[in-house]
Parts: sequence; C-alpha cells; structure tokens
Amino acid sequence: MTTWTDHTADRPISLTAPSGIDRAAHHRLDEAWLAAAWSHPSTRCFVVSGGQVLIDETADGRTELVMTPSFEAPLTEAHRYFLGTDENGVSYFALQKDALPGRMDESARPAGLREAGLLLSPREAGLMVHAVALENWQRLHRFCSRCGERTVIAAAGHIRRCPACGAEHYPRTDPAVIMAVIDDQDRILLGRQVHWPEGRFSTLAGFVEPGESIEQSVRREVHEEVGISVGEVEYVASQPWPFPSSLMLGFVAQATSTEIDVDGDEIHEARWFSREELGAAFASGEVLPPYGISIAARLIERWYGKDLPTRSAF
Repeated sequence: MTTWTDHTADRPISLTAPSGIDRAAHHRLDEAWLAAAWSHPSTRCFVVSGGQVLIDETADGRTELVMTPSFEAPLTEAHRYFLGTDENGVSYFALQKDALPGRMDESARPAGLREAGLLLSPREAGLMVHAVALENWQRLHRFCSRCGERTVIAAAGHIRRCPACGAEHYPRTDPAVIMAVIDDQDRILLGRQVHWPEGRFSTLAGFVEPGESIEQSVRREVHEEVGISVGEVEYVASQPWPFPSSLMLGFVAQATSTEIDVDGDEIHEARWFSREELGAAFASGEVLPPYGISIAARLIERWYGKDLPTRSAF
C-alpha cells in the first residue's frame, strides 16, 4: 500500500507547518509587558474581521499578510490579541474590528483562511489561524454561560471573565474526526454531503461526542453516515480548522463491510473508488477533488499515491 511518505513528504498539511512563533503564553497576564510590547517600534499587527484579513502580492510574486507597526494601527483597546513573538523578539498582535481597513494603494484585498492559508508563508498562515480562531470565539461567546452576564476580555484575548460570578471562559476547540475508509480491495470510500454541489466528493468526517474516544467516534460516524462497519483505526495527523472552532483529527480506517447505506441527512451519495476509477473520474470532471487546504486532500493523496488535481477557486 502507498504510504504517507512515498509522495507527500514535501507536502505538509496546510496550516500545520512550523511557524517559528512562540505564543509566549506566560506574558498574557502581564499587562505591563503587553503594554511595552505593543508600544515597541518593531511590533507588527494586522486586522481580522469576519474571518478575513488583508493580503497583498509582492513584486516577486509572493503573497503577504498586510501588517503594520503598532503605532500605525487602527484604534482598539478591548479587542487586541497577543499572538506571540518570533526569534528576533518581534511581537505580533491581531486587532478585531467590524470591518477591514482600506488601503490607499488599493493593491491589498480581503481573503479568508481557505484562500490565504495556501498562499501565505507558514509563519503568516500560523498567525492568521490563531487570530481567526480567537476572533470566532470572541464573537460567539460574549456572555457568561453560568449567569448570563456580559463577560470581559482578559489574558490578551485568550480568556473571557465574568464580572458578576467570577467565572473564566477559555477558547473552545471541538474535536472532529476525518477518515479515509479503505476496504480489503484497497478501494477508498468517498461521500458527497447533501449541500455540496454535484460531483464534489471527499472523506467522511464528524464531531466527537461526549464520553467517546476518537476511535469510537470514527467507527460511529462511518456507520451512521454510510452504514459501513470499521475495524482497525490508524491515526495519521491533525489540522486546526477554525470554521469556527474545530480540530480535525485525521485517520485511516479499515472497513470490515462494503455495502453502502447512506443516511440521507448528512450524506447524499457515497461510492467506493479504485485508484484507476478515481483518476478517470477526476479526468472527466465527474468527481471534483477536495480543496488543497484541507486535510481531506492529504488523506486521499496518502492512498492515491500522487497529488490530486488542483481546483481553480474556493
């Protein structure tokens, strides 16, 4: 069987490459240190709004996250999030605003993580992932789940405190399993969700339920969605997926049955593919590959043995 390293050793999963950023969590409660870091001339910051940032193309063809010195940043006090420092001691902050700022040169453009994550350097993509995840959490968790009082931001954006009951609330991450299901004929099982366009197939996925191991979750989700029983479950890799707050845990699952029975609620269609069948379906346009940023694409490539066709747009 084709292994992960045969063809993807140079294809890291998007959003997981080392960024070189130390999150420096020990500074988050040090208001004096944060104030000094914010006012330092080397500090860089960027605005995040609705999951988007500004990106710009350089003269040499690279794509960069638009960052400015802190003294040029738009005003905000409460929604200023410390993201960490690099090896040169440069501090990075994200500013949550209701809208992205305009650019006088009009060369920059807004972009979400699904697009920018493929274009930015690992460092800037890592900063953006952190910022988008914090912004999503901050927007959705403004009130205390214990008493209903409006909470306030603390720890440089990484805690919300309730002034009424004293509860502290932390950013949540929902574990989700995503799996390449393989049968004893070395075929892969791909499904199409009910709201996806015709021809778009990908690996199966679902959220881990309370009191459930991740292996149990893999087996349950596959059986619920397509009626297939799963035996051995092998962990492959993980990927942060802040849409809005998931961590994707990638697996290869060995099927012990092959008769498909889709649930009709989440999965509209599911099919077994050999490598030859999937290649022909890609070539004819019958099947659209997953987007390159997703761990789903890497899981399929692990089995397929070569890179998937690229898609032109998100």
